[in-house]
Amino acid sequence: MKKRIYSLLLAVSTLFAVSCDLDLLENPNAVNADTASPDFLLNRIQLDYQSFFNTVGDDGMRLTRIINQGSAQYEGAYTPVTTNGYWTNAYANILADIKFLEPLAEASNFQRHLGIAKTIKAMVLFNLVDSYGDVPFSQALDPNEFNPAVDQGAAVYDAALAALNEAAAHFAANPSSGTPNDYYYNRNYTKWIRLVNTLKLRYHLNRKLVDRAGSTSAINALIAADNMLKTGDDFVFRFGTTRADPDSRHPRFAGQYTQGGGDYQSTFYMWHMTEAKGFDDPRARFYFYRQVLVNSTNPDEIECITQIPPPHYLVGNFIYCLPGQRGYWGRDHLDPDGIPPDGLKRTAWGVFPAGGRFDNNSASPVNNPSLGAQGAGIHPIMLAAYVDFMLAEAAQTLGTTGNAKTYLLSGIKKHMDYVVAFSRGTSEGGAINAFLTAQGINLTANIDNYLKYVGDEFDATSSSDAKMSVIGREYWLSLYGNGIESYNLYRRTGKPSPMQPGLEQNPGIFPRSFFYPNNYMVTNTKAVQKPDQSVQVFWDTNPAGNAWVQ
Repeated sequence: MKKRIYSLLLAVSTLFAVSCDLDLLENPNAVNADTASPDFLLNRIQLDYQSFFNTVGDDGMRLTRIINQGSAQYEGAYTPVTTNGYWTNAYANILADIKFLEPLAEASNFQRHLGIAKTIKAMVLFNLVDSYGDVPFSQALDPNEFNPAVDQGAAVYDAALAALNEAAAHFAANPSSGTPNDYYYNRNYTKWIRLVNTLKLRYHLNRKLVDRAGSTSAINALIAADNMLKTGDDFVFRFGTTRADPDSRHPRFAGQYTQGGGDYQSTFYMWHMTEAKGFDDPRARFYFYRQVLVNSTNPDEIECITQIPPPHYLVGNFIYCLPGQRGYWGRDHLDPDGIPPDGLKRTAWGVFPAGGRFDNNSASPVNNPSLGAQGAGIHPIMLAAYVDFMLAEAAQTLGTTGNAKTYLLSGIKKHMDYVVAFSRGTSEGGAINAFLTAQGINLTANIDNYLKYVGDEFDATSSSDAKMSVIGREYWLSLYGNGIESYNLYRRTGKPSPMQPGLEQNPGIFPRSFFYPNNYMVTNTKAVQKPDQSVQVFWDTNPAGNAWVQ
């Protein structure tokens, strides 16, 4: 009986197979144009972009001393393998999915899907040029071109600007079908349009060295239109607290609060936040969580405490080893030392932006994933405060509309208010309020005092370059969690200056752009590797070499 049933099933399946016109070159299990959902595609595009932002920004934060950069030499830290992941994410995931989405969305009149996708497309193209310079674009997603050539960085930037213009039209189009999942603005398209205009400001500011007149005119037009990000329009990706697969927590929290360890904070950055001005930055307890309140005296834990600073540190009067005596435990720039058992002692990511703990002097280990905001942090991709810092730079260096000092102070206040409001809105809110009340800390007064200090410092400087140093430093201090903008700021302006140098006097070439990734070099016969990482992107016409950035 079983044999007869088996024979019957075999016969039926054979008949079915030979009677179907099956294209054996097409995987029947794969997503294709007939089965793809624009909603699901857009979901993936948005999620992949937050991952792309995180990986690209990580390198930028390390190069600009926001978090520690290990390895004694830049060449050891940044090899062709280093950026394999985000090159693949950009081309094989985000840009490919956007190209796949576009005809599907157009056929269904999903205008808002197109607006979101093309805004993200523009950001990815900007980020690729900012990282590498000339990159494949016009041939990159052509299925008939297996070895796409690179396009000039300026041309790719212009293509990104065109995508922004298209996105703005999609957001304004009426009628529009579909209701996309919007992980950033919850379908508030007024905010999306303001983001588009803010990205245009970023485009023109980055291009100021290659088209001063054009940038000045365009930025003035954006100022006059007054439709860039405002308070409450912050473009961020919000994380959750789920530990199971998929892990919805902020990656910095997940990497440090499960077993301890994780990133070393930057000695130089923490010094600026706690010692350089003679008082603490009001954001310090939100940015950093100290696992100890007193500096270690054990050289097996912190080797540098028994060592003399390198001669070039002494000449430049740079902070070395530890900032102050209050347990801010990090590492100097390009510190190649091994990892001692200090995972539950080094300073950790705080409540902002990683969703960790607010520093209330409790000084307990961060090896418990139930601590703090449990990972419900954000990626600060483009904040309203950043608009003011960019306008301050434009006013100071291009003479655009408005007062540089006014924009500067507005940017600081907006960022401090945002950090406090975000943090109080997490599950750490109660702990924050209890600590501030118990200590008699008036955050409003502290912020006002900070603004007065910076305003007085700005007024006391006589040269335009010195004023730009204040602007650049304060923007940098507001870019915790965003290495993309800090890396651009540093190459564009050389600020903040001076930066803590590497521990070795000659740490090699500071990357003005990255090597093309290995996975691109070995798969594209047209690929030509850079001679080194001193190659500057098209908008960076500042002096070559480490004299400008180091």
